[in-house]
Amino acid sequence: MINGKILVVDDEPDIRSIVKEILEDEGFTVDIAEDAEQARHLRKTFSPDLVLLDIWMPGTDGISLLKEWKETKALDIPVIMMSGHGNVETAVEATKVGAYDFIEKPLSLAKLILTVNHALENISLQQENERLRTQSRYVDLPSGKSRVMQQLHEQIARIANHNTPVLIIGESGSEKEIFARVLHRQGNLSDAPFISVSVSALSPDNAISTLYGSEEHGIIRKGLIEMADGGTLFLKDIADMDLTLQARLQNTIENQLFTRVGGAETHSINVRFIAATSQNLEELVQAGKFRDDLYYQLNVLPLKIPPLREHHEDIPELLDFFIEYFVQQQGLPRRQFNVAAHNYLRNYTWTGNIRELKNLVQRLLILGTGKNIDIDEIEIALGKQQNQTHDKEFNANFELPLRQAREQFEKAYLQYKLERANGSVSRVASDIGMERTHLYRKLKSLGIEIKPD
Repeated sequence: MINGKILVVDDEPDIRSIVKEILEDEGFTVDIAEDAEQARHLRKTFSPDLVLLDIWMPGTDGISLLKEWKETKALDIPVIMMSGHGNVETAVEATKVGAYDFIEKPLSLAKLILTVNHALENISLQQENERLRTQSRYVDLPSGKSRVMQQLHEQIARIANHNTPVLIIGESGSEKEIFARVLHRQGNLSDAPFISVSVSALSPDNAISTLYGSEEHGIIRKGLIEMADGGTLFLKDIADMDLTLQARLQNTIENQLFTRVGGAETHSINVRFIAATSQNLEELVQAGKFRDDLYYQLNVLPLKIPPLREHHEDIPELLDFFIEYFVQQQGLPRRQFNVAAHNYLRNYTWTGNIRELKNLVQRLLILGTGKNIDIDEIEIALGKQQNQTHDKEFNANFELPLRQAREQFEKAYLQYKLERANGSVSRVASDIGMERTHLYRKLKSLGIEIKPD
């Protein structure tokens, strides 16, 4: 389940009260409005991640309010309509206006929670894809001068124009998605969609509908496979896919056909499937945890990404690239590694591969002050020695999943900033360029104690 902020708009006090109580029990932050006027105000001050909106209200009705928000581009979050007078025509009208879904009263609480979770997970996937699209320079990572990287790019060039499925294998942090995007851009589908999804992030309850879409009451919702039609669907963490879904995917890849959940019609597609994993799929097949037919189908064109320790001669070029990236994209101060630091990093083990190197550069640009970066500063950033200016050592663990590693660093970083600012959230917000209410929310989510300013 994805937690978030939900605005409930309904003119019936009992409905507002019970929906608020149920959603808060599920871990959501909830505010309520009894009419369109209150909803307009709370949309700005509460900044919800999702709106539950009643259709029939005194004054401005729900569909008119939704039209108003959409026409003025004042809302870019999912809206779920609610009505006790629902019918197919009303549901279709609501979705045409821009509603994410439609729920009839009396509310089924199980369906309400499922629909809310589905909507938030769907918007989360869209935001992640948008974030990746905005990081287009990632596709332009330096190709490297080492022989192993030259061979990798030669292999990509050879298979780029073949629409056969590709299995990308590489250790955690080897940036397999970057190479999937390189493969897509060099092929004959370069102008077509590239849709990326992390299989491990899919909820078991709606993984199939997220990929395949759904049909209900004449309302069609496209899944990621349909969105990728004519282009590429990248399936990250393929080893985490449920066996039942694996069987369905295998049939889709083989026949280039799919059926939406709840639909009866089979649709043809033209999608190139690229899957990626850091696990040994052969061992998973032998253990009965991964289907052999799907494995053999994906493994027609395997692409192995070498770990960074196998092409350490490319490290200086990568360091320069990421310094330039963070200077240009995030406005961080330009710094440079001295000769000793370069030599140290060339001989470092890099268990987290390119992602570890990228995170290290970002950390050094954020936390450092001088123009040059030396070995001592690198060792502190890597958790190898105690930072004398900060009485809490940050022990970097590059074996953690990305989300946990990011939270670990953010917590240490913000604790450090709060100590420097004598606990003043306002000063920290100004220092790091974050809106204060967002910073309060971040501190709370990380479990950092907040003292009154």
